Amino acid sequence: MTRAAATTAKVVGAIEPSQLTAPTPCAEYDVRSLVNHLLFWGPSLEAAARKEARMPPAAAESEIDLTSGDWTSDLAGQLRRTADAWSDPAAWDGVTPLGGQDSPAPLIGGMVLVEFVVHGWDLARATGQQTGYDDDVLAYVHNETLGHAPFGREMGLYGPEVPVSPDAPLLDRTLGLTGRDPNWTRT
Repeated sequence: MTRAAATTAKVVGAIEPSQLTAPTPCAEYDVRSLVNHLLFWGPSLEAAARKEARMPPAAAESEIDLTSGDWTSDLAGQLRRTADAWSDPAAWDGVTPLGGQDSPAPLIGGMVLVEFVVHGWDLARATGQQTGYDDDVLAYVHNETLGHAPFGREMGLYGPEVPVSPDAPLLDRTLGLTGRDPNWTRT
């Protein structure tokens, strides 16, 4: 979790303000709205690791103001805090509250890690950057995604699976499971 958060934070730190309106592979988000999404849900995902119920703020994701303060540092800090909270082995035990319901903690923790990697890739691809997630992180994320992709599609979190060669890199196969085209480019 910590390694994935650090890699995603590096991507976030290299986003230029002029890139905030760029489209991302996550069709419903441009860079700004994807950053807002991560800032909006971050405190709730962090709290879930501590088994604390924390609802997102009443304001919509799109209402987070990126024009004031240092949002890159804010998001990097949130990623780090969330990873630190999930680094406690107790975070992965039992159930945890998130979004007004209790869910298995390992499911939520796995989803957090998938979010870090997939949305990190979304932001990197949208802003012309490369990611550098290590093989252990990618193997874990791929296994998690295999396990909950049908549920993710049912919940509307993932799009229809994009066919990817079985011998493609692990990240590409994971992206395909989430409904992303690993060959997506900014056009």
